[in-house]
Formats: sequence, C-alpha cells, structure tokens
Amino acid sequence: MKEKWFLQTKRADFNHISEKFHISPVIARIIRNRDVICDEDIYNYLNDDLEKISSPWLFKDMDKAVDILRIKISHESKIRIICDYDVDGITSGYILLRSLKKLGANIDLVVPRRIEDGYGINEKLIKNAYDSGIDTILTCDNGISAYNQVEYAKSLGMNIIITDHHEVPFEETDGKREYIVPNADAVVNHKQADCPYPFKELCGAMVAYQLISALFETEGIGKNELYKLLPYAAIATVCDVVDLKGENRIIVKQGIKKLKDCNDIGINALINACKLDKNNLSSYQFGFVIGPCLNASGRLDTAKRATELLDCIDTQKAEVLAKELVELNAERKDMTNEGAMTAIEMAQDMDDKVLVLYLKDCHESIAGIIAGRVREKYNKPTFVLTDAEQGVKGSGRSIEEYDMYSELTKVKSLLTKFGGHKMAAGISLEEKNIDLFRKMLNENCNLTEEDLYLKVWIDIALPLEYITMDFVNQLEVIKPYGKGNEKPVFAEKNLKIISLQILGKSGNVIKMVVENQNHYRMTAVKFNSAVDFMAFLSEKFGEEEVNKALQGQKNNLEIMATYYPEINEYNGRINLQIIIDRFC
Repeated sequence: MKEKWFLQTKRADFNHISEKFHISPVIARIIRNRDVICDEDIYNYLNDDLEKISSPWLFKDMDKAVDILRIKISHESKIRIICDYDVDGITSGYILLRSLKKLGANIDLVVPRRIEDGYGINEKLIKNAYDSGIDTILTCDNGISAYNQVEYAKSLGMNIIITDHHEVPFEETDGKREYIVPNADAVVNHKQADCPYPFKELCGAMVAYQLISALFETEGIGKNELYKLLPYAAIATVCDVVDLKGENRIIVKQGIKKLKDCNDIGINALINACKLDKNNLSSYQFGFVIGPCLNASGRLDTAKRATELLDCIDTQKAEVLAKELVELNAERKDMTNEGAMTAIEMAQDMDDKVLVLYLKDCHESIAGIIAGRVREKYNKPTFVLTDAEQGVKGSGRSIEEYDMYSELTKVKSLLTKFGGHKMAAGISLEEKNIDLFRKMLNENCNLTEEDLYLKVWIDIALPLEYITMDFVNQLEVIKPYGKGNEKPVFAEKNLKIISLQILGKSGNVIKMVVENQNHYRMTAVKFNSAVDFMAFLSEKFGEEEVNKALQGQKNNLEIMATYYPEINEYNGRINLQIIIDRFC
C-alpha cells in the first residue's frame, strides 16, 4: 500500500482560542483540524452537554410512532421488537425492550439468526409473529429496505413501526433518484430526504434512544431514567463506526461517564469477564473489547445470548453468559486471523481497484471483519464473499473516496439482496454472478490511483521537548477518539535511534530510545508491525547498523515517524513516552 503524508495547514487565531477557552494553542490547533471552527462549536466540543442533543420530535413520524405505541400499550396489545444481530442491533433492541417493559408494554424481542434468517425482518419472522398473536412489529437497526416484507405484514393486518439509520433504498433514472420508503405505519429514520432531524449520523441505537426519549417525555418519566440508557447508545455509536462528531461525541462522552455509576447486572458482568477497569474505560474498550464480545454471539451462535445478558437480573446467570461471550469472541478472533491471512494473500497480486474475494469455506459471520482487514492492508474497497444456504453472501468495507452503497445500486440486478451505507454493506447473490459482479464494479469504478493512496494527515510537527505531563493530560479534552474524531497525529523527522530492544512473548514490541535534532531524548515504543519495522531498518541501513542499535552502540539509524504521546506507569514509576504509528 502506498502512502502520502500531509501536514494539516488549517488556519485560525490559535492564541485567541487558547486564551478564550483555557486550552493550549496546540489543543486549539487540533480542534481546528477537526473542522470545529466557530466559538459555539468549540464550546460544544469541549463540553458534553446533553441538552445539545436535538429534540426527538424533529424526526419525521416520531409523533405517529409514539401515538401507536401508547395505544398498543394501553390496550395490552402484543408488541414484538425485531432487531439486528450486531452490536448496534443488540443494544437498540435492549434499549427498546427495557424501556417499553417499564412503560407496561406486553412485549418481547426476537433477534434473527444470521445464517438461517439473514439481515432484518423477513416473511418467516413476520408469519411467526402473526401466528404468535403479535399485533405490532417494532424494528430497530433494520427495516428501511424491507418494502415487500412490510407489505406482507400489512396484508396480515399487522402494524409496523420502523426505526432505522441505514440509507433509504432508491432507484436512479437519468441521474434522478426516487426513494423507496416502506409503507409502514411509522418510519423513524433521519436518512429520509424529508426528515427534518438535523444530525444525520446517528446509529440505530440512538434512533431507538430518541424514540424512548419522546415516549418518556409524553409519559412524564424524568431524564434520569432516560440517561441510564446512555452507555448502551454509546457502545453502539462507537461499534457502528459512525462519525464521533456533534451529537455522537456527546453521547459517547456521557455514556462513558454514566457507565461508571451503572448498576446494571449484565453489562457489569461483561466488564468483569473482560477484566476491564470500569473507572478507566474509553472508546477503545467499547470498540475493541466489549463490542466484539456482544458481536461474537451473533456471529458464531445467536445474538439472543447477548440480549439475554444485557437484560439479565440474576448475577450468577449473568456471569455465566458473560464468560460464554468472552470465549466465543476468542474463537471468533482465531477464525478471523486465519481468514484474513488467506484473503490478504489472495488480494496481493490483484490489480482491481475494488476487491471482490471469494472465501468459499469462510464463516459468513466474519466476512465483514476480514473485508475490513484487507481494506486496511491495501486501502481498497473490499468485498468478502462466502458460501451461504442460498447462493453467496458477503460484506463490504470501503474507503472515504468510494460510496459503497451507491455503487451497489448500479449493479443491483446481479444481487438478490443488499443494504448498507457509504462505508459498509451486506450483499447476497448467486455464485454464478461473482465474476460478473467483480467485473461490473470495477468497470463502473471511477477511483483514481491517487484515491488509493493511504492519506496520513499529521496534526502538528511537534518536537519531542514539547511533550510534558501537562500536555498529555490536556489531550484528554480531545477524547473520545474514533472515526471523525481521530486520535491526534504528531510527527517528527530526523529521529536518531540510540538503542533498540525487542520485547513481548512473540517479539511483537519494539522499545527504543530516540533523539531529535535538538538532542532531546525520549523512550519510543512500536506495537504490532514490529517485523515490518525491523525489516525496514535492515533494508535501509543494513543488518550491522541494526545490530549496533540492539547492543546500545552508536549507529546510523534515523527515521521520520508519526506518533502519539502517553504517560507510562509501570512498577510505581511514571515516565513519558511516545507510541510510534507510521515510519519512513
């Protein structure tokens, strides 16, 4: 993969911002680099005020959805929630189930099985609901593409409320889009062209949260009860990789805070099973520890385990369920690593700008993760396809320059089912169409070679001597990190490597002392990619120079690196160090 490094050059009066908001000029520059410009936006960025979350009543059809649910609850009609089997679906389903139970609803929750049912509501799930005497189906994190399924439910006399955040399907003729919205009794989705809700990047769990916000307000239930749902909305927001800007950033910051005081048995059991410190959680733990454990149940078994855990009120049962999820996630990791290695090797010699990889025997539940790994390796839009009960199923992960959902609409004649958004999608097709699917995607593709370069944006070229304990602590105001609010990237060139150490059981950590042009020294650590780093040094400077560094002798090793500073605490000792990310 080719890279290009760019230094951010966005301008502002950083000293004025520093004085006005009591932050350092460096922090002011980082905030400006994230396109936070006017005073109001800077204030909102620095302060996680829940009152800045838009009114739920701005959603199109929110009044209809609330009215229907209130009537159904008062009549004790049977309501069934049908959610998705990923983290966003699991948490949105739990938010609705917990809250509607509190309101006295006669309600249950069904999670489709990934392999047997596929994504979203289908005729089988609707018929099962009808046969069970269900009056109303409430979707979350799915439903916006279920036009025919909604028609079927309506033909049975059922009520349907859709809450979703995915793109609305459309047909394009002569450059004009005609959107296809299901004829549900209420469709609560801010992606609708005529929905006035101002913030368009909410995940499915936040749409569910806003529905409950409106219901609670109508029923006179205080905000404190609503805010107990924030940790679940925050976990979903991180795991669904929506931009951590605006309302999303507020939700995640507040969700992390609220989780510290959360007494819910299920989520606490999972935190303990993952051996996490509840008082030191971050978006990283949400996205790479807690989320994957919830996800693992839907990938390898049934996501019902995850929803049962979140809804559990028995401590011993919760501990058992949490342990099972952790074990499933460990199994999922092994399967993913094996599949990713195979996929990366397949893609190595492919010239296509859009990669379509057919891993016949891969478990379909991990196709999306593998596609993400390949995308990270080659910086190309990637689809990973696997055998399914009916034909072939797959998942895609994209790059910023490629709108995956829009491109799929151009080849939808080849697909039996598809859905998603700009950066990710799920598809089904017949095996005989795989080669044609790959060919048409690439023929339609307008990506340039420049688009396929990984663009590394450096916030500031920051000399090592500027890194102090106070500065590292100030970086806390930038958090939580994630898509749209990335961890700050600092860089320095001409870093001499004074000494090298290889650490870790598998030798996957490099620890070194580096010195800049001002003769300022600091400890630097390189996690992962240690083999690539050592190979780079050997190829550029020779084995002899590398060996000198390993022995702490004077050498000629010198690099340019992007890095992030942190405070390292070990055996009671505290010191500053930098974590090296990329190098050249």
